[in-house]
Amino acid sequence: MHRVAEAVASDPAGCAALTVTGLAERTGTSEATVVRTARMLGYPGYRDLRLALAGLAAQQQSGRAPAITTDIAVDDPIADVVAKLAYDEQQTLADTAAGLDTAQLGAAVAATAAARRIDVYGVGASGLVAQDLTQKLLRIGLIAQAHSDPHLAVTNAVQLRSGDVAIAITHSGATGDVIEPLRVAFEHGATTVAITGRPGGAVAQYADHVLTTSTARESELRPAAMSSRTSQLLVVDCLFVGVAQRTYETAAPALAASYEALAHRHRR
Repeated sequence: MHRVAEAVASDPAGCAALTVTGLAERTGTSEATVVRTARMLGYPGYRDLRLALAGLAAQQQSGRAPAITTDIAVDDPIADVVAKLAYDEQQTLADTAAGLDTAQLGAAVAATAAARRIDVYGVGASGLVAQDLTQKLLRIGLIAQAHSDPHLAVTNAVQLRSGDVAIAITHSGATGDVIEPLRVAFEHGATTVAITGRPGGAVAQYADHVLTTSTARESELRPAAMSSRTSQLLVVDCLFVGVAQRTYETAAPALAASYEALAHRHRR
């Protein structure tokens, strides 16, 4: 982290031009170390540090405040909107991948692959991610349910026990409607997993395993629900693929059967 900090302090313009991988290679560190350094310096992720460095470099060269930003303006041409969103999502994914604890992910994969039953909790945009995960798990033959109704989520959590898995998805880490069923599942002996952008949030106290997503900046025309969903979907895909690998002998036939069952709906 000291090497990364020295590099960005001595050459902000050069570091601003580097991806998280490029800066890691330049400093002889890892992508995770670069992301941790950015957070230590007060930025949500490397993308935000990189923007700050670009702004500092521009200011040093011109003596004026920088005009470099990925914030979308009301009068931006649609081509600029596409470019800015693509850049921002790329950085969100890179930050999430670099900051994801693979040991925690591996433990969550092992528990999910062996689970008798899997409950997934999420509301709002996180509820859509919960549905995405359960749909994939169902297609490889696992018993999974997504709950966005907080009453139904708690009712189901009461039925969980050791050998079951409960997964809470909350960007803020403070969503009460998601934390409550996770707490109930935790107290009933289920293995609990939190997918969150705030690993120090309230949800973590009831999670056996915490999978951290990128805490991307929110702007007026790009609310947190958009950026958080991007990083959540990456973590969900990593979790699913890991489970599919572990259960391949049963997952592959189940997935093939689901394709076959739906094939006639996609033929003319």
